[in-house]
Amino acid sequence: MTVATSIDQRVSLAVSTVIFALRPHPDTKLVTLWLPLVRRIREPHQGQWALPGGPLESDEDLASSASHTLQRTTGLEPGYLEQLYAFGNLDRSHVEHIESLDPTLNDRVVSIVYWALVQPDEVARAVDGENVEWFVADELPPLAFDHTEIVDYALTRLRAKITYTPIAHAFLPPEFTLAELRAVHEAVLRTNLDPANFRRQALASKTLVPTGTCLQGTSHRPPALFRFEADPPTTTPEERR
Repeated sequence: MTVATSIDQRVSLAVSTVIFALRPHPDTKLVTLWLPLVRRIREPHQGQWALPGGPLESDEDLASSASHTLQRTTGLEPGYLEQLYAFGNLDRSHVEHIESLDPTLNDRVVSIVYWALVQPDEVARAVDGENVEWFVADELPPLAFDHTEIVDYALTRLRAKITYTPIAHAFLPPEFTLAELRAVHEAVLRTNLDPANFRRQALASKTLVPTGTCLQGTSHRPPALFRFEADPPTTTPEERR
């Protein structure tokens, strides 16, 4: 979608998505954050990696555009998709993802960025195409446009939000143990957490509900299973910095 603002400048809208999943690190084997990137097949930035995204079509709303782009590029249909932030600095006058604009115009692109959090079974169904590849989120190659800044912002928001909201539920099955919940926090925060302290804080948060059942198939005392409240509290898109 393009909005005319003057004779020599137009503002174009694009939608991009940062997709986070938890997978083992290739070297340490510790569970860590990964995300998929798409290799650009034309200029600008031909050959560089970028976030999945594209122009906002006139017949699509924002969330639908993000969902369709994810499905087309990665085959993913994540259950957790939330608007993260709008990136529209005055110097964003490059033609991001949009190939049909007149190159003689000084187009400014405003990107509405979503983030998606996917569970392991969803990742297993992801499409690994010729120009789609998964990377460790903290070890990315140089990205096209300002997508490194976007990913850094998404990581900062995720690491902050997991400390005060039940956003970890997006990485977990409906029922889970406290050890599994702690493992998600440790992977996102990149630190080890004391099990006793974590248990006390998690139970005090009032966001967990005991299911009354235990994990089966263990050789020792089976751990209790929990679930999050049916409607975990949500927030509006975060304020940047």
